[in-house]
Amino acid sequence: MLVLSHTTGYQLRAFNDAAEALGVELVFATDRCHRLDDPWQDRAVAVRFFDVEHSVEAIVRRARELPIHGVIAVGDRPVVLAAHAADALGIRWHSVPGAQASTDKRRSRAALAAAGLPSPRFERIGIGDPRPSSFDSRTPLVLKPVGLSGSRGVIRANNPSEFDQAAARIGALLARPQIRAARAGLEDEILIEEYIDGREFALEGVLTEGRLRTFAIFDKPDPLEGPFFEETIYVTPSRAPAAIQAGIEEHVGLAAQALGLYHGPIHAECRVTQAGKIYLLEVAARPIGGLCSRVLSFVDPADGTAVSLERVLIRHALGQSIEDYAREAQAAAVMMIPIPRHGLYRGVSGEESAQAVPGVTEIRITAKIGQVLEPLPEAGSYLGFLFAKGPRPEDAESAVRAAHGHLAFQISAPIALSTEH
Repeated sequence: MLVLSHTTGYQLRAFNDAAEALGVELVFATDRCHRLDDPWQDRAVAVRFFDVEHSVEAIVRRARELPIHGVIAVGDRPVVLAAHAADALGIRWHSVPGAQASTDKRRSRAALAAAGLPSPRFERIGIGDPRPSSFDSRTPLVLKPVGLSGSRGVIRANNPSEFDQAAARIGALLARPQIRAARAGLEDEILIEEYIDGREFALEGVLTEGRLRTFAIFDKPDPLEGPFFEETIYVTPSRAPAAIQAGIEEHVGLAAQALGLYHGPIHAECRVTQAGKIYLLEVAARPIGGLCSRVLSFVDPADGTAVSLERVLIRHALGQSIEDYAREAQAAAVMMIPIPRHGLYRGVSGEESAQAVPGVTEIRITAKIGQVLEPLPEAGSYLGFLFAKGPRPEDAESAVRAAHGHLAFQISAPIALSTEH
């Protein structure tokens, strides 16, 4: 099975472990330097996500040596290349237009609006463009980089002054060399939307020839009202009314169809107003990101043992049935530990007492000693992840909150560089 990913993807080890358990050989295609001679000793195909033609050629050459029977993308950037590779290899997956729309907020918004799905008014502007006159200055707006994922660069503005500040801040973020180096072609665009007041939910699932199978609907219990929109806790099963959950599933299925997503994993985010109106924020053609996938565990119908999301997705990618794989009965929660301030990471204390909180199943601190930390909206990472399970969703949620309260992170001020000689 072909796995397209960044070289630093958290989920690569999880997919590798799942593949070994299933007796499946993985072929990695990652954005490593093609001039280095297999530095990680994994025989990965060196690709460039912005250079589709040559990257597909390299993947097809490898497929002549080792036939490939399934495709999956880990993270947003590899999605479009994965669609092109699947098309070239004759493998069922999401369509190329669908993959492109899922990674481009402007295309996605336009497709959902054209399909008649609830959508906020939106407009695209370039970096440095003036505020659009089409929006009432009294209406809260949300500014989003068109090509970045998650909540990175997403800022709420309540008035013209905040709009100008947000646009300048996003422009500075998009000017960073590491973002320009991605060459996604979306580095100079900002999407402006009307702010939608409501609660947020996420849906994890898979499409099989256009038919949606929902693995889980997650509550996001913390209010996401801005000015930044940092996701912290996911809890499943959802405590929303059954009618709301059914509506979320229906809207996600319609949105996937409107975007052109057809076969493979999807991760969707939506906002539900107090009146019950559902707005899709995104439908991504990939599984839940980072280590968050560890919040989902499934029961193997053969022997009743617990298996990972990655194991289920590999079976699906290879055309094997997953109909009898159901999520475990216990409620589960994950906290993505937010970065509180800018500085150098020096360490953490309290892990032992946090691990002792009833219900906590795992603590994974992913920040590295000496790493420069940056909070949202510029941040692209977290301090780590907390996982918990319990009889009820509120039990799992309380456990990760309590565990977080035991952790004390040491973050020192960044070193200031003098310009004097």
